[in-house]
Amino acid sequence: MEKMTLVTGGARSGKSSYALSLADAAEKNVFIATAEALDNEMQQRIDRHQQERGDRFLTIEAPVNLAQAIRSVEADTQLVIVDCLTVWLGNLLVKDETCRLLETEIESLLEVLKNPPCRMVFVTNEVGMGIVPINEMARDFRDRAGWLNQSVAALAEEVVFIVSGIPMTVKGNIK
Repeated sequence: MEKMTLVTGGARSGKSSYALSLADAAEKNVFIATAEALDNEMQQRIDRHQQERGDRFLTIEAPVNLAQAIRSVEADTQLVIVDCLTVWLGNLLVKDETCRLLETEIESLLEVLKNPPCRMVFVTNEVGMGIVPINEMARDFRDRAGWLNQSVAALAEEVVFIVSGIPMTVKGNIK
């Protein structure tokens, strides 16, 4: 089975930069982006991320169908970075009021991760360490993100928690 790493932490903690540091420039790398540019601010974030990774990655955009995107990587791909699971989850919640698509997509993702096609690094936000959100939608998102992160962490060989740009090993041996 290929090695899987989950990189988690708070907003602007350095998760994406750390994930990119795990890529070897000589490898065939794929970056699966889950964000959509729905406004100017998000487009600026996407632009910064694209500049940071440069031309070291083939980029696949997968705001909804993440498992399908993972299945589509070419056989000689050595590393896939998925950034980010919580953005993907938010996309699904916004697009699917019944949560049927969300549940199906999460099941599909977890099934693919039982036998990943290559080394994989997942970036996600830890959203459960703050105050309890004031509204139902925010609490639902926080809970679902926590369950998703737990499921992916259980399958991952490595889990790294980033605090202020400093990686802390939670599970496994890094590099």
